[in-house]
Amino acid sequence: MFIVFEGGEGSGKSTQARALHRRLERRGVPAVLTFEPGGTELGNHVRNLIKNKKKISILPETELFLFAASRIQLIDEIIKPALEKGKVVVCDRFSFSTLAYQGYGRRLSLSMLRQVNEQALQGIRPDLVILLDLPPELGFVRRKKHHDRFESMDLNFHKRVRKGYLEMAAADPKNWKVIDASLTRKSINSIIWNAVEQLLKEHEQI
Repeated sequence: MFIVFEGGEGSGKSTQARALHRRLERRGVPAVLTFEPGGTELGNHVRNLIKNKKKISILPETELFLFAASRIQLIDEIIKPALEKGKVVVCDRFSFSTLAYQGYGRRLSLSMLRQVNEQALQGIRPDLVILLDLPPELGFVRRKKHHDRFESMDLNFHKRVRKGYLEMAAADPKNWKVIDASLTRKSINSIIWNAVEQLLKEHEQI
């Protein structure tokens, strides 16, 4: 089973992804936690390059293909092998981030992005996408400081990213779970577990 966490800056998705992974392990469910961009040696180099706040000039199209290269490597090295062994894979960001950030945010062609994603995904599709939705204004308050090239983008950029996520979720309500990220951490954790537990029962893993 493959579970993906998505959301804007300061939404708490990384915290909740780690919490879910711990809970699965406590329940005796074999699970792997990974993230994008990164998760492999190549991916970590890509992550450092792309997210570095230093003034390295990277075109939006270059960003796209760097992310795609990292994703191909992650799927081949981590995600596919874990799924083949019957493990639950929890991933902090996946292909939807490309559509949200490079598509809606950077305004690259969505049709072109979907074609690149299709090549990178190798047929891998999440069973559940958890979107932690938060207005960018609140996300900025939570982050307090800008650390990388995405977090330092202006408010309008992040509003477009949020719009993209919400449109993707609305187009696929069966596989997306949208959660108000302004709720307490405990409440969010409970909502996520209820959704995952139902999915686990359907897969007869608990």
